[in-house]
Amino acid sequence: MIVIAAVLLGALTGAFQARKRGGNTLDMLQYGAVYAIVFGILGLLATIVAHRVLA
Repeated sequence: MIVIAAVLLGALTGAFQARKRGGNTLDMLQYGAVYAIVFGILGLLATIVAHRVLA
């Protein structure tokens, strides 16, 4: 669940970041994809840590 939320948050953050910098649609898609991947990896690590600590 954390990973899905992180990917969605990353995609939105990346798209807004590209829009703020004056990018076009392809820039927003690229930034959204990169941020989604990075946030997804961080969310996966958070999930693993949570499982280790709570279990």
